[in-house]
Amino acid sequence: MNYRYQSASEFLDYLIASTHGDQSEADSNQLPSLQELSKEIGVSVAYLREQLEVAKALGLVEVRPRTGIRRLPYTFSPAVRQSLSYAIQIDLRHFDEFADLRNHIETAYWENAVSLLTLEDHLYLKDLVARAWRKLKGQPVQIPHSEHRLLHLGIYHRLDNPFVNGILEAYWDAYEAVGLNLFADYAYLTEVWTYHQQMVDAICLGDTRAGFQALIEHKDLLHHRTQPLPADSAAQLNISTDSP
Repeated sequence: MNYRYQSASEFLDYLIASTHGDQSEADSNQLPSLQELSKEIGVSVAYLREQLEVAKALGLVEVRPRTGIRRLPYTFSPAVRQSLSYAIQIDLRHFDEFADLRNHIETAYWENAVSLLTLEDHLYLKDLVARAWRKLKGQPVQIPHSEHRLLHLGIYHRLDNPFVNGILEAYWDAYEAVGLNLFADYAYLTEVWTYHQQMVDAICLGDTRAGFQALIEHKDLLHHRTQPLPADSAAQLNISTDSP
């Protein structure tokens, strides 16, 4: 299918057009300087710099002092993250709406995602569960948030769909932004990780249906959580937070 979209940015148009050149892969990611681009595209350096900042925010390019401007592999998450962050600051209820979208995506793609996982992936997921239990049973108790995030993203990471993965990654960024990684009742945490254990055990046994059922049941728990508390609340309850 031939599709042509004219963006509102000359720099983005340049990025699109330059992906179809004859340059080698090693060189195709390196872009000219702003001065060179200004002459080639026909816009001022100041205007081009503004467009470059937009492209950076979208995760399309990076700019470093020695390497200059480089094109990055496409990912959807920066664009979603920017918009979602704005939405949540306007109304916190937008997080719940986005969480609902994320839940539907995980359930819709479960079977396909699990079928793509390798033996190495199975071992990785089992290790995450073991690490989480060690944190929950340690003294002091730690919230295994990084394991929680990595477990869910790990199950879906082999999907060849940047939009699915972008939405799932943006969800976890928002989850942290609203403070849900900072506090949870211990009974809630143990119940969540019991379901995670069931999910991973089922994946490793090839029982897709049982894993899916555990996924569905565990998602209902989020709706029964208390409102996120300040970071020092966790310390008062002798529960520490880990670093994502």
